[in-house]
Amino acid sequence: MLRIDGVLIPLEKEQTTTPEIAEGLIGELLTPEQKQLFLEKKELDLSYSYEDKARFRVNVYYQRGFMAAALRLIPAKVRAIDELNLPPIIHDFAKLSQGFVLIVGPAGHGKSTTLAAILDEVNRTRTDHIITIEDPIEYLFAQDRAIISQREVGADTVTFHKALRSVLRQDPDVVMIGEMRDPESMMTAMTAAETGHLVFSTLHTNSAAQTIDRILDSFPPGQQEQATSQLAATLVAIISQRLVPKIGGGRVPAAEIMMVNPAIRNLIRERKVYQIDLVIETSSQEGMVTLNRSLANWVKQKVISMEAAEVQSLNPSELRILLERI
Repeated sequence: MLRIDGVLIPLEKEQTTTPEIAEGLIGELLTPEQKQLFLEKKELDLSYSYEDKARFRVNVYYQRGFMAAALRLIPAKVRAIDELNLPPIIHDFAKLSQGFVLIVGPAGHGKSTTLAAILDEVNRTRTDHIITIEDPIEYLFAQDRAIISQREVGADTVTFHKALRSVLRQDPDVVMIGEMRDPESMMTAMTAAETGHLVFSTLHTNSAAQTIDRILDSFPPGQQEQATSQLAATLVAIISQRLVPKIGGGRVPAAEIMMVNPAIRNLIRERKVYQIDLVIETSSQEGMVTLNRSLANWVKQKVISMEAAEVQSLNPSELRILLERI
C-alpha cells in the first residue's frame, strides 16, 4: 500500500506481500545490530538510504506474530519555506538569535518538513553551529554557511537523553530536538533557550494553547511552577499546522501562528491558557494567524474545498461564520 496525499492506495498489480516476503524485505533493511535490537524490542525506528536515490524513515514492528514495516519517503532536497506555501512570517524564525520555537500538529502533517526548511534557511544565511538530535535522522543537510552536526540516536549517541545532556557542551548556536518526549527533554530545551541558544522542536498536539498545556502538565506538581516560569520566559513562537488536500490533487499547509507577545507571556505565567486563542485572533498585525483564518484563506482562493477545510478545523461553525464575512 502507498499513502499518497494522505490516502491509502493499494498496488493491485503487485504481488501480495506474504509474511515470508515481508520478513525478507525487512531483513534487507536492517543491519545485524538492528536485527538483534528489533527481535528484543519488537519494534524499531531507523532511517534507510537506497543508493543516492531515496531515503526513508522506517518503523518496523510485529502484528499478529508477523513482521511489518511503515516507510516514509524523505525527499533528498530540503524544500524552501516559500516552495512549501508556508506563511512568509516563518522566514523571521530563521533570523532569531535565541528562544524556543515549536512546530506542532498531528503525525504526518509536515512538521519535519517545515522544521527542515527553517533550519536550511539558517544554514544558508548564517555562520552558526547547528546541532540536531534525531531518532532517526530524517532530512540530510548539505553544509552551506553554517556547520551542521546531525546526531542520530543509536548510531551517534547511545540515548536521546545522553545527547541532550551534552548538547550545550558542543558549542551550538542552534539546537534542533527531533521530538520532545518527556519532561527531561522539555526542560533541557527550555534551559538551552534560556542560556542564549535558538532551540527548535516538535510535538504531536493540535493547537498552540493545547501545546502549552501539554508541556506544563507533563511536569510533576513540584516542578510545574519552575517549568511555567521557564516556558513563559523562553517561548518565542508556536506553528501548528495541518496538510489539507487541494482541489485537483496535492496538499497545502494550513497553519496557526502564535507569536509570544507580553500578553501571551502573562497568560502562560498565570496558566490562563484558554484565553490564548482570543489573543491570536486579535493580533493579526503582529503576524499571528488562527487555524480557521488560514483555512478560510485557502478556501477563498479556491485551493481547498469547504469540506476539506471543515475536516481540519477545530471549530467548523466558527470557520463557516468567518467565510461569510470574507
